Amino acid sequence: MNSTFYDAITHALASERMEAYRQHDGAEAKVCLARYTWNMALCETLYSPLQMAEVALRNAMHQALAARYGTEDWFSPAQDRLLSWQNEKIAEARQTLEGMGKPTNPGRIIAELSFGFWTGFFNHKHARSGLGHYLVRGAFPHSPRDERSMERMDLHWKRIRALRNRVFHHERIVHFTDLDAQHTLILDVIGWIRPELRQLAAALDRFTAVRREGLNPWLAKLGHHWPHTA
Repeated sequence: MNSTFYDAITHALASERMEAYRQHDGAEAKVCLARYTWNMALCETLYSPLQMAEVALRNAMHQALAARYGTEDWFSPAQDRLLSWQNEKIAEARQTLEGMGKPTNPGRIIAELSFGFWTGFFNHKHARSGLGHYLVRGAFPHSPRDERSMERMDLHWKRIRALRNRVFHHERIVHFTDLDAQHTLILDVIGWIRPELRQLAAALDRFTAVRREGLNPWLAKLGHHWPHTA
């Protein structure tokens, strides 16, 4: 690869970031940059199923909670149903919407809450009230029987959230040896909420193809566009 081109890329992206793609094997510059571009492609393919998983989780949890308490406004401050940190997140969501001059109806507040808010229901405190166990059954009606426990659901969503944060913050995932399993898990939990949505996620999915093709297409692109200077 043209060394001047690689040096310019490294300067723009930060040398520490590019060094991570050497993966301790002393890879040459072209391989490092190919890994970087392959990583971007893999993150891009995961964006769609991760988005579906996050939105489906949010809506399924909201619908289950509304059914349990008989109101769309189940998060009302007058009720003592949530943990203190969750009540704080609700208040922050209200303030954000008010600051933008938008209505604070249930639909907008639900959409404003973070992914971490929703994955935070599968814990021991909500287990004691019975709410966590109710949500495992109510929000994931199509889950296998052996997955219907708070411990399993907590483990799965923590794993998905960790991957989601890496993807959405442009971090390295190409080195994960279990990335295929993590991708499968995302599709599975979508199906536990709604099988039809899993079908749509699978139809749009490009992860398997990009993962299977590996590093060679990216090496070829770099070699074609920025050949080594004689």
